[in-house]
Amino acid sequence: MILEPIQRPVAGISNFFRDIGTVYIANAVVAILFSCTGPVAIIVSVGIAGGLSQVEIASWIFSGCVVGGGLTLVFSIAYKQPLSFAWTIPGSVLLGASLDHLSFSEVIGAFWVTGILVGAIGLSGGVRKALTYTPMPIVLAMVAGIFLQFGLDLVLAFEQELLLAAVMVIAYFIVLLIPQLATFCPPVVASLIGGIVIVMSTGSFEGEQVVRWFDWPVLHMPEFSQQALFELVIPLAVTVLVAQNAQGFAVLINSGHKPPANAMTTACGIGSLVNAVFGSVSACVTGPANAVLVSGGEPARQYTAGVLFGIMSIAFGVMAFTATWLILKLPPEFIAVLSGLALLPVLQRSFVAAFSGRFQMGSLVSLVVTISDITIWNIGAPFWGLVAGLIVAFTIERSDYREHLKEAQT
Repeated sequence: MILEPIQRPVAGISNFFRDIGTVYIANAVVAILFSCTGPVAIIVSVGIAGGLSQVEIASWIFSGCVVGGGLTLVFSIAYKQPLSFAWTIPGSVLLGASLDHLSFSEVIGAFWVTGILVGAIGLSGGVRKALTYTPMPIVLAMVAGIFLQFGLDLVLAFEQELLLAAVMVIAYFIVLLIPQLATFCPPVVASLIGGIVIVMSTGSFEGEQVVRWFDWPVLHMPEFSQQALFELVIPLAVTVLVAQNAQGFAVLINSGHKPPANAMTTACGIGSLVNAVFGSVSACVTGPANAVLVSGGEPARQYTAGVLFGIMSIAFGVMAFTATWLILKLPPEFIAVLSGLALLPVLQRSFVAAFSGRFQMGSLVSLVVTISDITIWNIGAPFWGLVAGLIVAFTIERSDYREHLKEAQT
């Protein structure tokens, strides 16, 4: 079958309440805090710069969260894995340079074509084949290059909010030093609690009264122009398939899961078409959120974190106006520290997997290019990091690649 079959039996309510635990709840909370802060801030800034109204921006957030949350909920239950979806962050950034000379209707048209292209690639069955023949160490080196920034942001938070960052980090490592505490309070939860105490006690959470609690999303009609299609479709598809989906699959595989790559890619295409109706950028498999969801606990129970993430994502989307206001009032250093701490174990595993075996030169090149943040033809560094690493593997590390192919074909 081109699309991977659903796992039987499908997780039911009784299974969910049996498998849920504090660590999975904590991971879901951290993942949603990450997904609904920095990415939302990017959407808001891109929308304002592009001349979109508050209602149009809220509609973008509504669809991205509701569609991504719905797909997460369905796939996490169907496959009993933490399979989270959202919207492409680099794709959102990409739009910033296009909205100054393209109408939003033309951009919507590009969203439609991108969704059709991504869905067709998923239905072709080529995604799983590509993963099979792509050396995982090189992909994980790209992932490490992306996630390294979260670790750096954790350190840099000490410059702006020393007390907040110090309390959150100390709380995290106290739990690590006292394993008995981790049985009822995971390290990230301790960090979250410590951060909230500091934010509330220092008055860092401030803001004016909420003006509007809810508004209906806006429907958009597409306009298909040659310039918009040429400028956006291929870069958007690349950000979905490589910059986002590839890192999400790599994180899941490295944590012992078997993500249904073809089915998830097809779902990204369908989700992108729904997003386009409401003026939202293409749907994708998330990298950082999936990394947080698999950062602790037993792999067989981590699907519960995915289910909770999906429910919270939908709730955030429905209350996009108020929720966006609320989240953006948190100090950015709070989210930087929390995300950095949550991703430290994943970053460690990515480095170990990338440099402990074959393809060490290809992995190094992939890492360096990804960290460079280079952009060529509107396509970002993760794609070029993966391309550069594969070129090195094909040319310099041919013996490693031959061994990899033998293993892939057995």
